[in-house]
Amino acid sequence: MPRRARLSLPNVPLHLIQRGNNRQACFFADEDYLFYLEWLKDCAGKAGCEIHAYVLMTNHVHLMLSSQTAGGAGTMMKALGQRYVQYVNRTYRRSGTLWEGRFRSCLLQEENYLLACQRYIELNPVRAGMVVHPGEYRWSSYGANAQGEGNSLVSPHERYLALGAEAESRRSAYRELFRHELAPGVVDEIRGATNGNYVLGESRFAEQIALVLGRRAQPGKPGRPRKEMVPESEELF
Repeated sequence: MPRRARLSLPNVPLHLIQRGNNRQACFFADEDYLFYLEWLKDCAGKAGCEIHAYVLMTNHVHLMLSSQTAGGAGTMMKALGQRYVQYVNRTYRRSGTLWEGRFRSCLLQEENYLLACQRYIELNPVRAGMVVHPGEYRWSSYGANAQGEGNSLVSPHERYLALGAEAESRRSAYRELFRHELAPGVVDEIRGATNGNYVLGESRFAEQIALVLGRRAQPGKPGRPRKEMVPESEELF
């Protein structure tokens, strides 16, 4: 069955996840994380993408970004993936694929959902039991967004900037969001939209995206599925 084409639009925030093949590790040492982040910054710049939030887990990666073009995220991830896999295979004397395959993604409605998804990303190490507080985890954007740590990779989204007129007031308001856990329903929404390649947002937002793209942006109703072919360009990565 053909895979669904990704939903992507210029300047509409995107949450994506890429997992290691068979959920195996894709980072093995501190140097691996450092190289990945360095190359992510380079590939994002060349593809016209801005990274708003990220977390590098042992066997998968979460990114939140905006792209100047509809295909920017795909271009960025293809270049980054090839570069990083070559490095890992050379360094650890291995061969074959490292990633599960195509990354999974969802378009985000900025109102009500963008900051929730950003918290979801940066709370990953806490949910995994790796740390007690997100600030303890080195390989995420929490330090930049909440604690003012220098990080040239992170480009704050307008929704984040609207949290306060000054940098410290923004960081304080952002930290306050982490005083409460995400509701289980929100976590399920984020996971479902990302894994299914749908939009994360209200019905009206999904309808607007569907109208612009000319195809479904929400899960279909039970029944015989409609055949949805994937353009050749979408099959590349």
